Amino acid sequence: MTVEKLKQAVGEIRNCRQDVIDRLVQFAPTDSLLFWGNNDELIKKQEQLWNPILNWANREINAKYITTRDLNVPEQDPYSLSNLKNFMENLSDKELAAFYLAAVNTKSELLAAALVKGHITAEQAFDAANLEELWQSEHWGRESTSEQRRQDLKRELHDIEQFLRQ
Repeated sequence: MTVEKLKQAVGEIRNCRQDVIDRLVQFAPTDSLLFWGNNDELIKKQEQLWNPILNWANREINAKYITTRDLNVPEQDPYSLSNLKNFMENLSDKELAAFYLAAVNTKSELLAAALVKGHITAEQAFDAANLEELWQSEHWGRESTSEQRRQDLKRELHDIEQFLRQ
């Protein structure tokens, strides 16, 4: 993702800011950090990488995110979702554009929030977003298409991080 594309995203955010925020709030209950594995080894890794981000998000956004170990979407407290909306409404257009792109690419608004606010680096966001997939590839083998997609994601997250720091 080039800086030009990021700048273009800022312009687009200005035109439909509230719609973007409303859509993001709707997808918050499906945040990938809310869906935990069932394997003890994987859960340990998730605890190490994801709990600090969840704890930070709960404090920063003033929310109480509910996680699950199955495929049912956990019902999130409306108060938490309202606070997430307020969090996003307080972002600048530049931050909201970066938040949106990071959330879409990582499938996690919690990672996006932590990246935008400088709580985590692009590398940490990448590691957290790909934790389960990387764990599975260690056990079942790697796929070249997955490897390329992960490299693209890593580059995009670094571009977003650099854009935010300009």
